This record gives sequence, C-alpha cells and structure tokens, in this order.
Amino acid sequence: MQERKLAVQVQPTDNVASIFAEVSAGDVVEVMARDGSVESIPVHEAIPYGHKLALRDIPSGGTVLKYGESIGIATKDIQRGDYVHVHNLDSARARGDWKE
Repeated sequence: MQERKLAVQVQPTDNVASIFAEVSAGDVVEVMARDGSVESIPVHEAIPYGHKLALRDIPSGGTVLKYGESIGIATKDIQRGDYVHVHNLDSARARGDWKE
C-alpha cells in the first residue's frame, strides 16, 4: 500500500499549500481544502516536509498567498505542482532589510 501524500490549503484564496510528507518528482499530492474538498496535484520536483506546493500557476511578480495573506512575490514564473521556496519567492515576511 502506497503512502498518501497530503497537503493543506488553509484559505480558498491561497495559491500554495503546505505539504505534510516528503515528496519526490512525479508523486501525486492530495490537497485538502477547508471545505473538505480534495484535489490531486502531480509534483514536478522534490519538496521537503512542511514546505509549499503551488496550487495554480503564479506569474513572475505575482503575489504568493498562504493563510489568506501575502507571504511574498514570485521571482519567476511558478507552475502548478512546483516547489515554492526561496529559489522562486522573495519573502515579504521577517525581512530585516526592508524599512516601513
């Protein structure tokens, strides 16, 4: 029996979900939404436990939403099923170099 690979989308506006498994390229992740619906998304690359999976395409310069809030800006085009992290996301949180 194959282990289920699960992720959670917290808010309907989120375009990323947190993964609760180690996933490899080609794995299919079951993304559970707050309303109980489940969507299966094939993963393009390895994603560590607790990291983010793109739920839909995000263009370069687009806002990345998690928990219903902006967590940063895509630094390049991100495709549905991609790993979202520092290699393609400029974080808007905990930035000591940004002045308000």
